[in-house]
Amino acid sequence: MKKKKERVKTACVTPMEGEGCCGVKAVIAVDERGQIVLPKEVRDEAGIKNGDKFAVITMKHEGKVCCISLMKVDELSNMVMVKLGPMLGKIKGSDKHEGK
Repeated sequence: MKKKKERVKTACVTPMEGEGCCGVKAVIAVDERGQIVLPKEVRDEAGIKNGDKFAVITMKHEGKVCCISLMKVDELSNMVMVKLGPMLGKIKGSDKHEGK
């Protein structure tokens, strides 16, 4: 009997049932200072508030940046902990055995 693979649900990595994970929500422009404005509808839908921090993630294709994504730092931290948490627990556990 095959074991069912357990999925770890993190932020928006797994699309909700009946929804795709990606879509064009708005077209925006960069001003002369390099700034952009996210439309209010996008900010509201994403729960973005004044002071929220974002990580800028780029993807390259053939040496050129082809995709720029924003991820809330809180969500990125959660994803890192899901991936690294078990490994860090093993390291901390091994410290106890070594008398540290």
